[in-house]
Amino acid sequence: MESTSKDPSPAPDSSLLSLLGLDAEQDAVYRLLVDRPDSVPASVTEPGADPGAVVRALRGLVDRGLASAERDEDGVRYRAASPVLALGPLLESRRSALHRVEHFVSELAERHRAAQSRTGGAPVEVLSGAAAIRRRLLEMQRKARHEVRSLVPAMDRAVAITFEDNVDEVERESMRRGVVVRSVVARAWLEEPRAARWLTDLVSEGQRIAVTESLPIKLVVVDEDVALLPLDPERDMTEPVALVVHRSGLLTALISLFEQYFALGRELSRAAVRGSECDGPDPLDPVDRQIVALLHVGLTDAAIARQLGIGHRTVQRRLHELMESVGAATRFQLGWHASESGWLPAP
Repeated sequence: MESTSKDPSPAPDSSLLSLLGLDAEQDAVYRLLVDRPDSVPASVTEPGADPGAVVRALRGLVDRGLASAERDEDGVRYRAASPVLALGPLLESRRSALHRVEHFVSELAERHRAAQSRTGGAPVEVLSGAAAIRRRLLEMQRKARHEVRSLVPAMDRAVAITFEDNVDEVERESMRRGVVVRSVVARAWLEEPRAARWLTDLVSEGQRIAVTESLPIKLVVVDEDVALLPLDPERDMTEPVALVVHRSGLLTALISLFEQYFALGRELSRAAVRGSECDGPDPLDPVDRQIVALLHVGLTDAAIARQLGIGHRTVQRRLHELMESVGAATRFQLGWHASESGWLPAP
């Protein structure tokens, strides 16, 4: 009776393994060798194929670790290596290369959009995805010549880049180049001790930071040239989309928005950093100077205590003693006296 056994059906695409770097002959021979272990060259030579090319393919597979060869009385027999072990590293290498290509294509697309926008005179570009927004934000700040201005509202999580990463990536380097960096931050940032330490450290390094109760939107403006802001802050939690605004009436309005909030906010002084010495007729204990400076920007007694690492009652007691020492009946009067006496110098 005629045998009905057949080799497994061929793969839908006979060139798939060529994507991993195998040439066409090695691809075809390896597929046959998987199904026919311990084969001599003739066993994996299809009708019409060149026997010499099959031998060369087998030797190439052995050289690449995709097959093993063992000699016996019938000649050299070949056995395919495990596809998972042999092809896995090749697959991972190609996957990594494709990821790099994908990143490069995304970067080229972003550059193409920017060039088209500049050439066409369009005042607004649209960026989609956290990676594209992060790249453009860092690029903008690195090109700053004079000033970077930012509105930083309270946010649950970073969308494109964290506050700390942005400082490490570009802000410190910008200040070293002589670029003025001014920010307006929501008061909620100072309620969290770790964020508060970051902000006060930046003040000590020369950044100007104003504190306000709340802010309507995240915004970064570089020089008088370009700004970046979210298209829809609510959408940032799913698929972030940002607008890049070039010189236009819209950019002028955004700069005016920043300046209004900076003027309305209370600027963090160096006194809030580490109780640094300030000129004035009434020198304070360093801790008292910090307490007054943090009270000035609107922190609660509990938040001041957390930031300074002292007790809540200690803060209240020291404030009461300060009020008594200057004859202030209210904290508002204490704040007025602190400003008039030079306890809260301008940066």
